[in-house]
Amino acid sequence: MAIHIALQLERPILLEGDAGVGKTQVAKTLAEIENTELIRLQCYEGLDAAAAIYEWNYQRQLLSIRASADSGASPDAIESRIFSREFLLERPLLRAIQQERRPVLLIDEIDRADEEFEAFLLEVLSDFQITIPELGTIFATSKPIVVLTANGTRDLSDALRRRCIYSHVPYPDRGTELAILKVRGPELSPHLAGQIVGFVQSIRKEDLEKKPGIAETLDWAAALAGLGLKDLTDDPVALQASLVALLKTEADQAAMPGEVVQRLAGVAG
Repeated sequence: MAIHIALQLERPILLEGDAGVGKTQVAKTLAEIENTELIRLQCYEGLDAAAAIYEWNYQRQLLSIRASADSGASPDAIESRIFSREFLLERPLLRAIQQERRPVLLIDEIDRADEEFEAFLLEVLSDFQITIPELGTIFATSKPIVVLTANGTRDLSDALRRRCIYSHVPYPDRGTELAILKVRGPELSPHLAGQIVGFVQSIRKEDLEKKPGIAETLDWAAALAGLGLKDLTDDPVALQASLVALLKTEADQAAMPGEVVQRLAGVAG
């Protein structure tokens, strides 16, 4: 419903939830459904406008200045030329608003960026326009479908949240995860697929630093298939060793000794 409302109102959608629950996949799937381009901006600490919106091609500008000076061009003519669209490097946000066919703009892990960066987004998310001092305001050719994801690393500003439709993405229930596994791992038998989902659903209830997401479920299923296991109880040693695809910290692997793994495997299904 949140996605439907966001599309109808042409508003950004903010998907918040633990890492690995499929938030990024929502944007990829939307791009496939809409048969359009996916433009991704991966956020990180220190991200600024030059990396996200635009910057000038300084090397080409210097070469043009030297060439124009040698030809006797006036300073005003040189300045006008080097600050034209020819020398502008488009980054994801600027590129997204200039597509003829509206793309899906994925702003991934927005909570990893600094609070200051959110201010750069407000103009884009409010009016779908970007102001470049040397060129003026560039208005959107078409409004992109904007998907923002957040893992809860830090609180997002009220101003950013106000501009978005919000949805919290939880870990999938058993039926949903089993349906995903059947699509992504059709070679698995229904029995083993049910065991895998049951095991993962149980292990998420344990006290872990990093609970396995859907991506880990799929990796673990592929690992088990590669090992030739038909049942989780067939080979305890191989099962224990395969957890490297499911548990991603040393502490979590240590917290799942053989007896616990065997207990969970015995009741999975």
